[in-house]
Amino acid sequence: MEGLIVAFTYQAIEDTYQGLSAITLRADRYEAVVLPTVGANLIAFRDTVTGSKFLREPASNKMDDFLEKPAVYGIPVLFPPNRYEDGKFPWNGVVYEFPINEEDTNNHLHGFLHTIPWDIEEIGTTATSSYVSLVQHVDASHPVYSYLPHAFTFRLRYTLGENGLLQHVSIRNNGSEPMPCLLGFHTAINAPFEPGSEAGDCTFTLTTGRRRELNERMLPTGGFQPLSAEEEAMKTGGISPFFEAMDNHYTAEPQGGRNRMVLTDKRTGTKLIYDVGTAYKHWMVWNNKLVGGFFCPEPQLNLVNAPNIDLPADEIGLVSVAAGEIWEETSRLYVVRSAG
Repeated sequence: MEGLIVAFTYQAIEDTYQGLSAITLRADRYEAVVLPTVGANLIAFRDTVTGSKFLREPASNKMDDFLEKPAVYGIPVLFPPNRYEDGKFPWNGVVYEFPINEEDTNNHLHGFLHTIPWDIEEIGTTATSSYVSLVQHVDASHPVYSYLPHAFTFRLRYTLGENGLLQHVSIRNNGSEPMPCLLGFHTAINAPFEPGSEAGDCTFTLTTGRRRELNERMLPTGGFQPLSAEEEAMKTGGISPFFEAMDNHYTAEPQGGRNRMVLTDKRTGTKLIYDVGTAYKHWMVWNNKLVGGFFCPEPQLNLVNAPNIDLPADEIGLVSVAAGEIWEETSRLYVVRSAG
């Protein structure tokens, strides 16, 4: 099925992407693509004037790899994010059990919402934007409920306009007991993102604070590690996203009220800014063992394995949503181009 909604230069289209059902959003020079049937993954964000591609997309001959590992393309939803020891965590006097899907560490990794289909709630345009809203209605009949036994509505809305791509997340607890809100995004950023540029043209900064110490199972010990000179540069002056192999966990330390990653192409002067809400108190940074081409600055609401860590809930982002209440946050990806 193809339907088209047009208002001025804004479009929201029921479309296809490499054989998969998709929603394509257009707003003047920008284009974004969402895949409802594969975790509501925002698989593409592009500038159609310059040909810039800001997110890692699967090549046509890599679709099998994408379907097998959707967490390393686009903007996947992690709920809960990252690793949980032995697939278990305590909550409100009950121990929840998730399947072990990382055998090397005997952990559960990344949850389920990034792999399963989402419902399209609404698509459309306004005088200044195009948008799509996708939703998961979790109840006792939903496959996620057997692992996370709470009734809730998870709504994900993307809006595309002249100010780039806006993401709005809301989670409403429809049940009678408080539920854990454990959330992150495994955002895969192209480096370089500009046509004609190379990885060496790219430097980034990130609003990180302290580096969490991880054990051999990639779980936090509760302690911290000293920052290297390169990690200090990552916080302020900027450094290559490939200065070393990274699978690192940091506290977030907003600067000027903003919690963000800035990736600069020194050749063109263009900046890609990933401004996430200050509710995300942690960052993971992963660069695929220096294979190149992309890296993942991953905002996380909670510390990895947070329910199993004996630290204050506010410090580790262990958020509880009471019955009938809503947790929500916004993030934005946008571009600043050199005036020259």
